[in-house]
Amino acid sequence: MANWSLREPRTHLFALTVLAVAGLLIAIVAGAVIALGVYNIGADAPHTRPVYALIEAVRERSIKVRASRISAPGNLDSPQRIASGAGLYAEMCSGCHLAPGMMPSELSQGLYPQAPELARHYHDDEAEAFWTIKHGVKMTAMPAWGRTHSDELIWDMVAFLRKLPTLSPDTYKTMTEAAPGGHDELMKEGNGMPGMTMPPKAADENPRHDH
Repeated sequence: MANWSLREPRTHLFALTVLAVAGLLIAIVAGAVIALGVYNIGADAPHTRPVYALIEAVRERSIKVRASRISAPGNLDSPQRIASGAGLYAEMCSGCHLAPGMMPSELSQGLYPQAPELARHYHDDEAEAFWTIKHGVKMTAMPAWGRTHSDELIWDMVAFLRKLPTLSPDTYKTMTEAAPGGHDELMKEGNGMPGMTMPPKAADENPRHDH
């Protein structure tokens, strides 16, 4: 027992030394990679599989954890919400996420990572969809629409996204063309965010709410 007691501190010291050296080597390699510009950050050069898998895992867990605190309103099936969301989607989202019957756009083809075609691959978790639309996603082309749009408008978009995969090209066209007012009119009606060009009273009545 006496011999083991003497060896134990040495074992711990050796382990700490190995960890310190390993950490130093990783820092040196990482610094060299950054300084020499080794990693190609161009959108036309895909990530390596390990890097892509890591980014995917971080993004999915980050959204899931934060969206877990959000409760969807009970009226997402409202025709008014869906109609409003249809117009917003056509103007704000279809250029990247496309729409039923829509060919890939110049913008969508140049994105990396590719924006999901929501008519085919919509994620059915409303809270996660809301969080993503509101806050955006770093290092993608997904903007944080919550900086300029109220929670009500974002829920309208979520309401429409739930219906999007069921729409034919003709139905989509009919819905978006018949959408009430259009994006600018919806913003003027008091659904915009502070800082937008709109009447002060409307801005005051729609403060930003964090979830």
